[in-house]
Amino acid sequence: MTLLSTTLLAFSMSTDAFAAAIGKGAAVDHPRFREALRTGLIFGVVEGLTPLIGWALGLGAARYIARWDHWIVFVLLFALGVRMIHAGLKTPEPDEEAPAAKPGRQAWWLIAATAVITSIDALTVGIGLAFMEANILLTSLAIGAATTLMATVGVMLGHRMGILIGQRAEVLGGVVLIAIGSLILTEHLGLW
Repeated sequence: MTLLSTTLLAFSMSTDAFAAAIGKGAAVDHPRFREALRTGLIFGVVEGLTPLIGWALGLGAARYIARWDHWIVFVLLFALGVRMIHAGLKTPEPDEEAPAAKPGRQAWWLIAATAVITSIDALTVGIGLAFMEANILLTSLAIGAATTLMATVGVMLGHRMGILIGQRAEVLGGVVLIAIGSLILTEHLGLW
């Protein structure tokens, strides 16, 4: 993978964490930078570790399906991209109850649970990276760093901008994943 595709992959993987962080920021009463950074680091560490786990799982299967690896990567990235676009276009349900008082910070376990849920796609990408000649450590570090940055910014923006921007970021991330999968497929087939 090139530096550009690694960077694009890292930021597209961080969009669901960004969307979730905006929601976290919207749920907290005026989050301070320290709280935003704490949330960003939790998301970043989890999102950076999950591609390594996926890579290890995929590495065991790579020798058995080497002839089809580019198609597998394409299908995985395409499916993730479509899922992210669908989630980003889904209209959130309006709350029926009156809003309660917002807390000053969220529990770390709640942030970690959200980070694990939003990192499932990074696990799948890690499986796909096992079929490519990608530097998994560099890619995982890039995903973790991009996610830390995006989640930190998301929390800070969350109480001002609400959920809407987060959903649109997830749509953009999905489009980027589909584009990366298509680029990998066309390069491997010799069309690019």
